[in-house]
Amino acid sequence: MNKGILYGIGAYVFWGFFPIYWKLLHHVPAIQLIGHRIIWSFLLLFIVILFTQQWAAFRATVNARVLRIYTIAAILIGINWLMYVWAVNHEFIVETSLGYFINPLLSVLMGVIFFKERLRLAQWIPVVLAALGVTYLTFVYGRLPYIALSLAFSFGLYGLVKKLSPLGSLYGLTIETGILFVPALGYLIFTQMNSTAAFLHTGVMSDLLMVGAGVVTTIPLLMFASAARSIPLWVVGLLQYIAPTLQFIIGVFIYKEAFSYHQLIGFGIVWTALIVFLVENYLANRVPVEPIAEMGEG
Repeated sequence: MNKGILYGIGAYVFWGFFPIYWKLLHHVPAIQLIGHRIIWSFLLLFIVILFTQQWAAFRATVNARVLRIYTIAAILIGINWLMYVWAVNHEFIVETSLGYFINPLLSVLMGVIFFKERLRLAQWIPVVLAALGVTYLTFVYGRLPYIALSLAFSFGLYGLVKKLSPLGSLYGLTIETGILFVPALGYLIFTQMNSTAAFLHTGVMSDLLMVGAGVVTTIPLLMFASAARSIPLWVVGLLQYIAPTLQFIIGVFIYKEAFSYHQLIGFGIVWTALIVFLVENYLANRVPVEPIAEMGEG
């Protein structure tokens, strides 16, 4: 099998198992987890850049325009990470998977709104179906599926910003986490000072897992970057559904989250929309399917 495909599968499987990792840290407030994810990710990415002797090239890419673009990206990905971790640890894994199933269809809609892209008639069908699925689930839940929509919109907007950004995934995420590094560090120092910090106070295993948040963020990112360079985007687009599928399975079968017949209907409508979307894109001369934004899931 093509090495790029293996890297792509590896990245999305990694992201698919994220809920299990965050569940191991369910006793740590989500905002502290995100603080550690930002800090350790930045330090690891910084080390990678130094180790691969890319510091001069990286430094040359940083200017006022780049910082403006990546500040917006940093805010969006910070919101996405925080919502995802909070949802996982409050037993909403199934709803998080819905967000990432909806995301590619939302990206198509954003292309129409922001880039004036024109959709074929058959491309409108999955967009309308997805809207119907979300509407149905709104009635089932008795509320908007705000977790799914928050994840889909924050990640969709993040992808939009990344589409306009000039840098690759390694440099881009380094700048994003670098922008968030100081406020994240400041917040974690504050929690240490007021005795609410989990780090160094909840056991060695918890500390290692919090530090490891940087590793589990960076490894699939680098695998994805390698895959994206060597395989067609439409293949990457197909592989992206591995992650939310695994998350859904984990939520229902491992953590026994409720999944009613009515939820099955709503998810079924969204899944049907995705099938139509993928088949239509494949048949239309293999038009590339837009992949999840460069940094990946949750």
